[in-house]
Amino acid sequence: MVEAAYKAVHAALRADLLDRILQNSPRSFEQVVVELLVAMGYGGSHRKAPEQLGKSGDGGADGIINEDVLGPDRVYVQAKRYAPGSAVGRPEIQAFTGSLVGLGASKGVFVTTSTFSAQAVEFASRIPQRVILIDGRRLTELMVEHGVGVRSSRVLEFKRLDEDFFSED
Repeated sequence: MVEAAYKAVHAALRADLLDRILQNSPRSFEQVVVELLVAMGYGGSHRKAPEQLGKSGDGGADGIINEDVLGPDRVYVQAKRYAPGSAVGRPEIQAFTGSLVGLGASKGVFVTTSTFSAQAVEFASRIPQRVILIDGRRLTELMVEHGVGVRSSRVLEFKRLDEDFFSED
């Protein structure tokens, strides 16, 4: 019962996160993506994380983030805030991949608040560039997992008998 209640609360939290992201500005969504990537270990720090984000003339990518604190590899980021029911299609993934090729990049992350079409997923899986697709569901799962935009309100601790304590050996 506790597990079922946890799953229900967790699902409601993810839905609330997505609703809040959609209520805020596109720039706010880009900031959420940066915060998440930093929380996941990319970029090294909030101050140094995004080399550029949301700037025009960026060659088709919304931003560049270092893969780690030292920064030898860069990951190009595309963040698209779409309404529910509007899937990101293959043309958007092709355009992003084309920008990666034009920039001489081999790694990219495409984040959306909606979903990806089957054609987009299939295309991303067979190209030489490594493009990770993060849809709205996965985005909110990662946000909860890494503590971005959420905080603990109550922690329950379950205890069990410690057999080692009562061992007479």
